[in-house]
Amino acid sequence: MTLLEAMQARHSVRKYKDAPIPEDLLTTLRDRIREINAKAGLHIQLVTGEPKAFSGLMAYGSFSGVKNYLVMAGKKGEDLDEKIGYYGEQLVLLAQTLGLNSCWAGLSYSKIPGTYELAEGEKIGCYIALGYGETQGKPHKVKDITEISNASDATPKWFNKGAEAAVLAPTAVNQQKFYLEYLGFRDYSKIPKVEAKPLFSMVGYSKMDLGIVKYHFELGAGKENFEWA
Repeated sequence: MTLLEAMQARHSVRKYKDAPIPEDLLTTLRDRIREINAKAGLHIQLVTGEPKAFSGLMAYGSFSGVKNYLVMAGKKGEDLDEKIGYYGEQLVLLAQTLGLNSCWAGLSYSKIPGTYELAEGEKIGCYIALGYGETQGKPHKVKDITEISNASDATPKWFNKGAEAAVLAPTAVNQQKFYLEYLGFRDYSKIPKVEAKPLFSMVGYSKMDLGIVKYHFELGAGKENFEWA
């Protein structure tokens, strides 16, 4: 399964089978986590065989059977949420290619002492549940690309493909509070520019959602075709 195929196939899953993740798949995930942490300055941690985080008082939202999850943490800063979204979705789609299911969790988890480490100045942004789902989940309703972007017959095909990938991005309560704009060649640039903006949300998490959206857009559009404004 390619990442584009994983993007199409992946849906949020909240109920998991009592089946351990094989060690070879855990090694693949840990290797990629190390690469991301080194590149992005994050402190993502994979927790396995731990059933309490998604079964306590905070674990609302119909989660069950979760024993494996990612602790998405990093140094406090204006860009932390977007980075968590951008790189977290890389791990989510990687997991999908490995035959695993996942679900982003902004609030519905408990922080279990001893399962993670935080350095000075770091904080946890969210958790991501991982494992073998009881189902493969269901597609969520998505907006038309003209609602989330200025895509049209006049914009390049790669931009429209990027927008089509972006609407498949998981967002908090499926709010899809973002807008993508094709700007063309600005500021004497030799490559077209695209702007991605978070929109106001009563729910929050719009910056984290934007990171997820930007990764989806890059997969659909091809990073070689544009630059972020």
